[in-house]
Amino acid sequence: MEQRDLELIERHVANDKVLEALYREHLDFERQLEKMNNKPFLTPNEEMERKALQKRKLAGRDRIEQILREYRKRDSLS
Repeated sequence: MEQRDLELIERHVANDKVLEALYREHLDFERQLEKMNNKPFLTPNEEMERKALQKRKLAGRDRIEQILREYRKRDSLS
């Protein structure tokens, strides 16, 4: 995630429970994927799980980006 996105998240996460939940989920997916990516070999089931995690992480990232876009729009109007 870009630094400006992280700064925007930090500014709004305390007052936006949806953003907070999505961001926590995003971090959890990153940790899980990092753990899997550090394994020398994945079983076929682990590989399927890794791909599913990647898809869920990307879907969540898209939702986070939509929220951040709205905050950027509001900030530019202020």
